[in-house]
Amino acid sequence: MTRCVEGNRNVTQLHFRADVRQFLIMRLFQNSGINPSYLPALRRKTHGASTFKAQIESFLMDRYGAVHYLEPVLNREKNAFVTNGDDELLQRTWAREQGMSPKASLEDILLAQIEAHRTEVFYNLDPMRYGSHFVRKLPGCVRRKIAWRAAPSPGADFSAYDLVVCNFPGMLKSYEQHGWKSAYFTPGHDPVMDEYAGNNDRPIDVLFVGGYSRHHSGRAMVLEAVAKLRSRYRIEFHLNRSRFTRLAESIPGRFAPLGKYRRPKEIRAVSREPVFGRDLYALISKSKIVLNGSIDMAGEERGNMRCFEAMGCRALMVSDVGKYPTGMQSDLTIKTYNDAEEAAAMIKTSLDDYERSCQIAAQGYNMVRTAYSKSIQWIEFQKLVN
Repeated sequence: MTRCVEGNRNVTQLHFRADVRQFLIMRLFQNSGINPSYLPALRRKTHGASTFKAQIESFLMDRYGAVHYLEPVLNREKNAFVTNGDDELLQRTWAREQGMSPKASLEDILLAQIEAHRTEVFYNLDPMRYGSHFVRKLPGCVRRKIAWRAAPSPGADFSAYDLVVCNFPGMLKSYEQHGWKSAYFTPGHDPVMDEYAGNNDRPIDVLFVGGYSRHHSGRAMVLEAVAKLRSRYRIEFHLNRSRFTRLAESIPGRFAPLGKYRRPKEIRAVSREPVFGRDLYALISKSKIVLNGSIDMAGEERGNMRCFEAMGCRALMVSDVGKYPTGMQSDLTIKTYNDAEEAAAMIKTSLDDYERSCQIAAQGYNMVRTAYSKSIQWIEFQKLVN
């Protein structure tokens, strides 16, 4: 097997020094949410951390969702505050330290954090939980309210936000049709990924990490076709199963008419538990190919978190055709397929010509770490604010 070596890092870069601020320094508050499947791992990583500061530090060290966290947050700058507004243990730890009533709601705690921080810019990654009803309660010190939302949001109200941002132009257009101001904004390369990108020992041939539900019928066909290659290659699918899928595959569920929610046997044969954070980075760094696929509601637009994570850890991303962010170009920095049959064939040819696959993976890595660096992401965010 050809050994994959890292591509030339001496590529043309946009040089933005992280310590040079073109805009006013702001008091930034970033709020996020936690996937319930990640909570057990998070509790293990924060075990013994009795203070809010220690708990949030353990969380940031684990890099869960780090492509979405802004540079001042990751750098622990004094004007930046970050929390997970739906993590009750974390939030009640802060409330207890501040002498708040144990009966305070999570919304009350988040409002108190914003007031205590004297926030000027509120950047919310969880606007479905904390929508306009919450934003209208923010203290007067908050001068800009920005929400990230990159998924269909039936019934949502983002009207109280100054901007709704994501990297899917079609989604932004739909927000504008609701009368909400929107702007294009992308995830950014987590520099910690560089620690993992240099690994050349990649025993996993094909890795997939993501959700599995009734909304993923197209993705399921691709997964099943690729899983059939397991006799020839080492294939691992780390699936975050939906509630219906878990129920359908339980012993009681086997006697219910829930067949459409169950995973095919080929997929079950290569399935593992979901992974997040540094565990995900480590897994990608051990994989030659990361398989990606959009959900049924995504339309033609692409550019989910997995794109940035796969390329950032220097694996070859094989994903479905569509409109990708600038720099994600088929046969140059990624490879794309049209359907399940083509995906399986592409996997085989990519592994057979692994040297060429390594070149594409290295080009993708160099592109994403320069064009989508945290410094550039932060500068683009400041433009939105100002």
